[in-house]
Amino acid sequence: MTETLSLPTFDDVLAAEKRIAGVVRETPILTHAALDAAAGAELLVKAECLQVTGSFKIRGAMNRLAQIPEAGRKAGVVAFSSGNHAQGVARAARLLGMPALIVMPSDAPQVKVDGVLADGGEVHLYDRNSEDREAIARDIAAARGGAIVVPAFDDFNVIAGQGTLGLEFARQAAAMGKPLDHLICCAGGGGLISGVALAFEGLSAGTKIWTAEPETHDDWAKSLAAGEIVANAPGMRTFCDAIVTPQPGNLTFAIGKRLLSGGLSVSDAEVRDAMRQAFRYLKIVGEPGGTAALAAAVRGLPDAMRGTRVGVVVTGGNVDAALYAHVLAGRD
Repeated sequence: MTETLSLPTFDDVLAAEKRIAGVVRETPILTHAALDAAAGAELLVKAECLQVTGSFKIRGAMNRLAQIPEAGRKAGVVAFSSGNHAQGVARAARLLGMPALIVMPSDAPQVKVDGVLADGGEVHLYDRNSEDREAIARDIAAARGGAIVVPAFDDFNVIAGQGTLGLEFARQAAAMGKPLDHLICCAGGGGLISGVALAFEGLSAGTKIWTAEPETHDDWAKSLAAGEIVANAPGMRTFCDAIVTPQPGNLTFAIGKRLLSGGLSVSDAEVRDAMRQAFRYLKIVGEPGGTAALAAAVRGLPDAMRGTRVGVVVTGGNVDAALYAHVLAGRD
């Protein structure tokens, strides 16, 4: 018998928007003629790297934690993340007066570890090549008297919270008199892009939504093409740390299979170039994974997107200073 998944809807995204109001900030849409020329289309770039904690993750984390009953908050929460979800959970927990412990890979960018610690969160480091972060999180939660595990992406309320970015983007584009023909957003596990797709389904159903991924971790592109979840080959490397996941989530893919148009993949070199262009033309800091969608646009869009209006999300800006300086200097 096929399991029926409980999936969020557009109404759940609207409810999340009310729940997180006053915590997240509305991030701007930026444009530049040089980027339009490179892409072959009119680009509207949403700078979510300017969000609280430096990425979109506060949206889903706050929506999830705010729904934990007061009586269940004492034991706190446990999350697993390479960094941005970690910071979002730590900030939401602090605002709600809850303890938080984050299971993070030992090679996580130090700026992301520092962000968790600055918000009072604890960090447990693990080896991403030999240890199971989800198992570690479950064991720690049990040892802490039933702390709640908050997944990074495959969670009903996390998806709904991330979708509030889509509500914002669709409304901003409409207010500019520039509704989007296409939207490109990076994808790891898919919490953001599936939530954004739900938002656009309700506000701008004609917009086609596309994933952007490193070419060595293009599980979304492969899964959408196959119509079923396809995992990445083990041992593949990319410097886009924020979007390195084994495969799409069950909930996120169930939404994405219905609402996404396909996937684009980019090389690490193209991502580095996009980081430089974001700095030069938009004056924003984009971390590697957070700049994948911009990379997919400015290397030159597919013919079907040329001459259209394309939304691009720069999802995060949490990058170690030394790495960022290296990229800006062109020392690839």
